[in-house]
Amino acid sequence: MRAFRTLALLPLLLLSLLGPGLAWADRLHQVEIIVFRQAGEPIPAAQPVPDDWAQGALPVDATQERATALNGEAAKLNPGNGYQVLLHKAWTQSLGSAPSTAAVSTGNEQFGHFPVEGTLRLTQARFVDVEADLWVNQFDGSGLVTGSERIKQSSRLKTGELTYLDHGSLGLLIRVSPL
Repeated sequence: MRAFRTLALLPLLLLSLLGPGLAWADRLHQVEIIVFRQAGEPIPAAQPVPDDWAQGALPVDATQERATALNGEAAKLNPGNGYQVLLHKAWTQSLGSAPSTAAVSTGNEQFGHFPVEGTLRLTQARFVDVEADLWVNQFDGSGLVTGSERIKQSSRLKTGELTYLDHGSLGLLIRVSPL
């Protein structure tokens, strides 16, 4: 009986010896972002938005979308306060030590581009690392992109905490919470 108990505990002992890496196995999280324009002149991107802006990232589909929880924060980002919300979206995404990239967009697609489009690359170890690459596009009457603004930022996030990423004319609020 004692030998059986020892054998039963052996896998737990081996897992604890492998270190904390397994504790961060892929887990489902809710990701919520608010992309907004700040008061002042838009700062154009140095280069136009590429046609392959999603870079192979999987788009957030309807089955992954969740109800937004940062509605109070989004409401404060109104024109009276000098802001304009351009995208507010929440979805579920599996995070682990391997990068997981989601393609997000909003608005009507025109020749493969959206008014707001981009990618969020997330990795989780002890903290969540995010690489945001988002474009805000302007279109001409025929639907061609005539100019873009870009926010490209990386940051380390604490799960469940709201984080602000800044660019001269654009801002991004992001919160990643385990489910």
